[in-house]
This record gives sequence, structure tokens and C-alpha cells, in this order.
Amino acid sequence: MDEWIHAHYRMQGMLTPSFTFHSHHEYEIYFFHAGECKYLINNRIYELQPGDIILLDGLTLHKPNPRLVSTYTRSVIHFSPTWLQELLSVLGLPNLLDPFQKLNNFLLRTGYDESGEFVDGKIERIVSLLSYSDKLRQQTGQKSELVEAEVKIELVQLLLKIYKMSQKDLAQVTSKKTEKEHHAEAIASWIDAHYAEKISLDRMASELNLSKYYASHVFKEVTGFTVMEYVMGCRLNQVKYLLEMEPNQTLTEVSRASGFESVSHFSRFFKDKVGITPSHYRKNKQIQANYSQN
Repeated sequence: MDEWIHAHYRMQGMLTPSFTFHSHHEYEIYFFHAGECKYLINNRIYELQPGDIILLDGLTLHKPNPRLVSTYTRSVIHFSPTWLQELLSVLGLPNLLDPFQKLNNFLLRTGYDESGEFVDGKIERIVSLLSYSDKLRQQTGQKSELVEAEVKIELVQLLLKIYKMSQKDLAQVTSKKTEKEHHAEAIASWIDAHYAEKISLDRMASELNLSKYYASHVFKEVTGFTVMEYVMGCRLNQVKYLLEMEPNQTLTEVSRASGFESVSHFSRFFKDKVGITPSHYRKNKQIQANYSQN
């Protein structure tokens, strides 16, 4: 069961030395409980409030930037949409994943109302079931089909609630942003449009009519990482996409299309961040794709 769903309830503080800008193939339900946190999704920045729910398609780069990590509390569920498709078809609910697929990384602001409390409780229940499943597997060496069915039922109920919530107009957050947040978003948007090119702070600052010093510092302050870390995150995400979706492109072509100046730098950077070589990554994705089709 742990291959298609991962969940954590009320995680607090930092699990790793730093929060990285990342993407993944699973859909994500992120629930913000407490603390002060700006959340960067691609080139948009959200100032989170307790009870906020973010629905992520996974492939868009995203990163939390909590101000005080000791009070930063959140719950998350990652799940594979392919695992649910057959069940949703049987139930006659093929559109239940629309909030993840069509709303382009959506934020639901609940203010911890009844809907927020419902989602909170469902995540807690799913995490409890997964923990129980792990204990059974350790004891018997086998997974429990009964517990797996319970997890499916709880997740479908959660997704049904989120689907209903997403139809309301409480979803789109229009909170007033500060000047620094507007500038940070403008920088992120500029990088999104130019990351495949040769980028310098001088060029970016000039085209955005900002000082180089101000641009680099305000971006770090708002997002929690440097301009070049964001650039490299965008390039890495593009590499993953091309390795998977363009199997006929050579590694040299993938490298150049993603903004890397040399294949050797590209290969070293990829292995350092992903843990395997680009060729191994592509091979794994092809095996996974073939397996899912059979």
C-alpha cells in the first residue's frame, strides 16, 4: 500500500535541514495547521492561514517557506491517481480528480470551518489506518486487503468533499500581496520564461527594472532560496519532463533544451539531486510506463 499512498498528520518543524523546491508524480493534498508560512507554487506565492488546503498536481514545482519552523505544522497526503482510476470508474465518479487536474494547483481557504475540520479528520484517519497496516505487515509479512479497502473508502470520501468544496468560490485566494511578494512573483515569472537560456542576475534585474542587490535579497527573503536555486529547480523539472516524455531526445539535446551549458554539468547535477543518472531515470520511467499499460 505504501507504494501508491503516503500520508503524514500534523508534522511539525523541519524534517530535513532545508525545504527543497521539488516536484513529484503523485497528487498532493496539503493541509496547513499552524505557524507562519509562505508557499511558493511555480511563480505564485501564497501567505498561508490555518485551515488552508492546497491541491497540487505534483509536477508543478512547489516549496514551503515557513518563518518560524518550530511552529510550522502541516499534514500531507501523496497518492497515485492511476491507483484510483478503476475504483472511481466503478463508482461512477470519473471527475473526482478534476480539482487536481484542471484547477492548476488550487488553494481552498476554509478558515477551519466545518469543511476544514472534516478534511483534518479524514487525513488523521487515513494516517492511522496506514500506520495500522504497516504494523500488520511487520507482524504477518503480508498486506491487509481489508485495511487497504478502508483506506480507499476514506480517501474517496475525502476527495468527494474536496471536489464539492472546489466548486465554491471560496477557493481562489485574492489576499493583498506586499510589494516584495509582487516583486518575488515577477522574478519567478521571468525565470519561468527564461530558465532555458543563459541567465545572469544583471540581465534579470535590468529587464525587471530592479537593482541586482534588491532582486536577489527580496527573492531569498520571500521564497527562502536564491534566484539560482530557483533557476536550477526549473531546469531540473524540465529535464525530468523531457526524459520521460521525449524518449528519442539524446541526453545532449535534453541538457541544452533545459538550459545546461554542458552535458557533464547536467549529469553531475542531476545525479546529485535525484540520486541516479539521467539514463537510469529515463529507463525507470519507461519500465513504469510499460508496467502500467500491461
